[in-house]
Amino acid sequence: MLILPITHMKTLSEVGPLSEHPRITREKKTIDAMVHIYCKDHHDTQKGELCPECSKFMDYAKMRLDKCPFQEKKNTCGKCLIHCYQSPMKEQAKVVMRYSGPRMLTRHPGLAMHHVVDGFRKPPKKAVKKQ
Repeated sequence: MLILPITHMKTLSEVGPLSEHPRITREKKTIDAMVHIYCKDHHDTQKGELCPECSKFMDYAKMRLDKCPFQEKKNTCGKCLIHCYQSPMKEQAKVVMRYSGPRMLTRHPGLAMHHVVDGFRKPPKKAVKKQ
């Protein structure tokens, strides 16, 4: 039996989230798709690539999803009781989503329909503490 020294074990930050709820994973896929649509059409990037500005925004949006106190019980960010985006990023989110939202129906219909359904969810009354 081979026993590795502790120095070869990965830390929690290297492994990433232990278990991300499918709801949050889907939200991240949705924002990823929306940002890619917007960036490709406005910043002339190649398919699958993002400009530095859009990449920074997407990293911010995913970080906010990771820190969302509602997690799997959340509705859409636009209808949330807690507006956790900083003002410039909130404005960027509005611009990206207004442009990409209608285009999601033809390019990513499954994600678009889930997003519409999630918008009908009632926001939770109390935030769940993230463990």
